Amino acid sequence: NIFREYDIRGTVGDQINGETVFAIGRSYGARARRAGAKTVAVGRDCRPDSEKLAAALTDGITGEGVNVVDIGLVSTPMLYFSIFEMDLGGGVIVTASHNPPEYNGLKLCLGKSAMFGDDIMALAKSPPPPEAARGKRSEADITERYADFLCGGVRVERGIEFAYDCGNGTGGIAAPLVFEKLGCRAEGLFTEPDGTFPNHHPDPSVEENLTDLITAVRSKNLLLGMAFDGDADRLGVVDGGGAVVRGDMLTLIFALDIAAGKPGAKIIGDVKCSKLLFELSEKSGAEAIMWKTGHSLMKKKLADEEADLAGEMSGHIFFGDRFPGYDDALYAGVRLLEIVSKTGKGLSGLLAGVPPLFSTPEIRADCPDDKKFGVAEKVKKLIREKFPEAKIVDIDGVRAEFPGGWGLVRASNTQPALVLRFEAESEKLLGEIRGAVERAVAEAMES
Repeated sequence: NIFREYDIRGTVGDQINGETVFAIGRSYGARARRAGAKTVAVGRDCRPDSEKLAAALTDGITGEGVNVVDIGLVSTPMLYFSIFEMDLGGGVIVTASHNPPEYNGLKLCLGKSAMFGDDIMALAKSPPPPEAARGKRSEADITERYADFLCGGVRVERGIEFAYDCGNGTGGIAAPLVFEKLGCRAEGLFTEPDGTFPNHHPDPSVEENLTDLITAVRSKNLLLGMAFDGDADRLGVVDGGGAVVRGDMLTLIFALDIAAGKPGAKIIGDVKCSKLLFELSEKSGAEAIMWKTGHSLMKKKLADEEADLAGEMSGHIFFGDRFPGYDDALYAGVRLLEIVSKTGKGLSGLLAGVPPLFSTPEIRADCPDDKKFGVAEKVKKLIREKFPEAKIVDIDGVRAEFPGGWGLVRASNTQPALVLRFEAESEKLLGEIRGAVERAVAEAMES
């Protein structure tokens, strides 16, 4: 169960421990060596056991004859940056992202691409005995270079006022330095990395975790607020009034800005995104593509399409425009500040022309890992039978598009759950679509 679609993740002690991570390090090291990698990066987040697990991981990798550059306590985007900056053959970070403190895991890259699917599942198999002399371990501090890279090539108005919430995750390693270099007047909340997450859960896609940020923005009349998840690869945003701007609308802001300077730009959104992202991107002259949910899948699609931007409802934002294509919440925040500086508009102003729609956040329904994909397939069949007029998009679960709205059911790749979302042109229609789809889910769960 720890080997998932995009990463490796489980509870510490019984599922994730030094022995397990050492074995995974061996499998990864053997795979990297066969791919021609000489040196890879290893980083870790701020969870209490991450340093110990990173040491076990390094022992496993170097035992397979691959050198390791230990970049220490970093965010996940900083690991990605190190691979490009030092031209390495891959990299691994010990992190469980926004999961509770009792979890830990690994996100892995081979070459400059994220590993996912069968490549991750293959790491569950033990490699043969090592064929090469032990690799060497060295250390590197990349924080200053990373900050300079994010600040280079962007124009942000000096003195711009906003708040940001690191949630005691690894976003606090570089965010204060980046905003200082840009000359911003930024109020940082919970910037000290602490893997017990003493103030709130570091998941900005859940509105209750934005309470402190919203209070800071409203009480000090700030322009906006931004929040980073536990490993700083997802961004949450609130406008000057404290209203939450969801990931698909944030992606739309970036899409319209890019399309204005690049006709024919390619924009990718995941199946959970509002229809407005796709319709308004195309209206602005861009090509809009709907794709599967998942940061590894989106990065690959961005590269395959040579696209300019990809975004997920969850807050993963990927820039191919002026950036190497990986998800970095801090960079996305800097790009947002650049747009606000350039236009002189707050977020509500940037979205002023967007038609109002009624929608739900992501809804998660518990469903066992061994049943969730089968249930999603049954739901697709039931919807086809009951609503032949609906347009079915089945690249990832089933997105049923009705006149005036849509409903989505897909199996989560990270949790034992189904993910549902609904959107419609009226509150009444939203309720009707949601009711019809949820009844199909209930029927599928019972059968």
